[in-house]
Amino acid sequence: MAETLVNFFVENLGGVVSRELIVFIVSLMPILELRGGIIAGYALGMEFVPTFIIAFLGNMLPIPFILYFIQFIFKVLKKTPMRKFVIWCENKAESKSDSIRKYAYWGIFLFVGVPLPGTGAWTGALIASMLKMDPKKTLPVIALGVISAGIIVSILSFGLLSAIGIG
Repeated sequence: MAETLVNFFVENLGGVVSRELIVFIVSLMPILELRGGIIAGYALGMEFVPTFIIAFLGNMLPIPFILYFIQFIFKVLKKTPMRKFVIWCENKAESKSDSIRKYAYWGIFLFVGVPLPGTGAWTGALIASMLKMDPKKTLPVIALGVISAGIIVSILSFGLLSAIGIG
């Protein structure tokens, strides 16, 4: 699904906005995040280092807001027609929070740093917020997790795909 969304952005925004802006926009979005941004950068023929930096910055931009304000935002949104969506988000985060409860900050790092479907900085920040973890401690842990996930995805994208001649 993530590759389909990335392809949509690359095909529909390519030529309209810069490659860098596409990578940034893709990286900002939940589900796609840095992983999608790196894949987009590779698909757009960008160099590794600028792709990684832009994807990292795009992925990290919303995280402090999630850590500090999501509980308040959800409380307000529960009083609107968005109630079902908020409850869905909370249930999704709750269903993935067991390992984080058990391992605390190491759990956040692993949850964000291992690029598997349904994991990432957005969900990790949401879970940390729901568990009332200290945002000042959580933010650097999430940043390290994003870097780790980025390294793994970059090796697969820029290394493996390039080595077998895809892209």
